[in-house]
Amino acid sequence: MRNVDYIIVGGGYAGFFFAHQLIMNNKSFVIFSDDRKSASQVSAGIINPVVLKKFTTFWLAEEQIDLLKKTLSEIENYTGQNYLIQENIHRIFHDEKEKELWLKKAEHQDLKLFLNKYFKDLDTVKNRFQSGVVNESARLNVADFFSDFNEYLTENKLLIQERFHYSKLQEHLYKDFQFKNIVFCEGMGVKENPYFSEIPVVPNKGHHLKVKLSRPLPFQLTLKKKHFLFPLKNNSYYYGGTYDRDQLHHKIDDSAKEQLINGLCEFYPHDFEVEEIEFGFRPTVKDRRPIIGRHPKHENFYVFNGLGARGILNGCYFSRELYEHIENGKPLHPEVDLKRFQKYKKISNKVIIFAMSSRRIK
Repeated sequence: MRNVDYIIVGGGYAGFFFAHQLIMNNKSFVIFSDDRKSASQVSAGIINPVVLKKFTTFWLAEEQIDLLKKTLSEIENYTGQNYLIQENIHRIFHDEKEKELWLKKAEHQDLKLFLNKYFKDLDTVKNRFQSGVVNESARLNVADFFSDFNEYLTENKLLIQERFHYSKLQEHLYKDFQFKNIVFCEGMGVKENPYFSEIPVVPNKGHHLKVKLSRPLPFQLTLKKKHFLFPLKNNSYYYGGTYDRDQLHHKIDDSAKEQLINGLCEFYPHDFEVEEIEFGFRPTVKDRRPIIGRHPKHENFYVFNGLGARGILNGCYFSRELYEHIENGKPLHPEVDLKRFQKYKKISNKVIIFAMSSRRIK
């Protein structure tokens, strides 16, 4: 029998960033994660404080970015690498009106830190109306982050590479593990979880391309018009990703591939070759807030889900919030607390979830 403070189920951003909190606080744990690639592992890794369609920011953007920088420096201490690629996003403008809107929004208190007022002309790509630089934006080296973190966990006997079987779970016991708390960080896999299957996460399917450009870009940065383009290893480039809540089958959608090819052709006027296409299912929530909290009946069962398209920032920031809640009783933000969806009915001494509701928060 092995005694641990925590079991984590899931090996995406939520699971790994929560594992980091446990490492930093000297808590014992194991992670259960099978060989399937999570949406996190095929994500672009974009770190972006601005919604680049309407030039707005979002809740806790500055705080999330500051904590992410600190967290990645801490992770570097035990993996030996910092995964933050400090290459700003350059948003290619569609027309003059977008430039004017950008400058107007750059005067706002919550955006002036992020929207650079000095526009850029870029070579090799079509940018007739120039591009705007998003300060404080960056991206994560996703492949190395997961590869190195998995290696660290494996070397320290913290990773169990197998599917988690709910039928073998008891209040403080799972197979040969006795634990204090269990945290489910399963993304869309939560729909198979009998304890949290009713949380209102909605799959959002995203495709991206790996392409070879006939004329490589003469700069190291992230371009954005409809989708993101940035360099990978071996002279390849990432381009993506799409958003689709309707075509949810586990196959590549030809329409998504066509959308991406057309989007790249809009600003890259040279030949390119599609080397690979991948997709994943982001767990999203209608109010665009993560879902964290404790099960209403099993007091040591927790969920950490619904990170959406901002998986890196949400995963990093709210992993600390969840840890402080469990260990130190810090109240959760009502905006992310699981309880915002739950209505309870007491029958005898039992608590039963009988309805779920959602509310939209901008």
